[in-house]
Amino acid sequence: MFTLIDKRNWARREYFEHYLTAVPCQYSMTTSIDISGIRRSGRKLYPAMLHALATVINRHEEFRMAFDAEGRPGIYDTLHPSYTIFHQDTETFSSIWTTFDADYETFLLAYRRDLQTWGDVHRLEARPGTPENVFPVSMIPWENFQGFHLHLPKGDRYFFPIFTLGKIREERGQILLPLAVQVHHAVCDGFHVCRLLDELRTLIDALPSDGHAV
Repeated sequence: MFTLIDKRNWARREYFEHYLTAVPCQYSMTTSIDISGIRRSGRKLYPAMLHALATVINRHEEFRMAFDAEGRPGIYDTLHPSYTIFHQDTETFSSIWTTFDADYETFLLAYRRDLQTWGDVHRLEARPGTPENVFPVSMIPWENFQGFHLHLPKGDRYFFPIFTLGKIREERGQILLPLAVQVHHAVCDGFHVCRLLDELRTLIDALPSDGHAV
């Protein structure tokens, strides 16, 4: 479902118009996430992170904003993760999307089914029919990067957050994962990104230790 925003009573209207037209602005933030909770839970990193990111994103309207076909801003009720997989034989990648479900086990079954069905398809869009309400996630597991930024010359009207994961490192008893998030200033400020990261960390720390290894 896509709900139009009533701009007449929208607290963010001035900021939205400023960073969309007067001073078009996107920004990125790179940080480290302690994923010890995922390790303790026995869950595999990639599906666990996809589910955690989608869970937090779907709590907050600012990360689910977009334009409709007529150029009117609105909010999707749900976003689903679209994620990359790497093909060793061709050194290329493909994108697959999986329907989000708040229940991790239900999401995991869908994730496994999608990988089994589309994982060997060597195309940019491995699973066809990608819906409009997906947010992108990619992983660069070969480098523990300290900063990451995407250049989007035509992304001035793209509002969904973009996530990039890096190579894990262990430091002082923590298992740290580089995480870069890129957003549009028209829909969210530094406060909103920091809240997302705080909630992500809290969610991961609270994962039950009896999860299923995959």
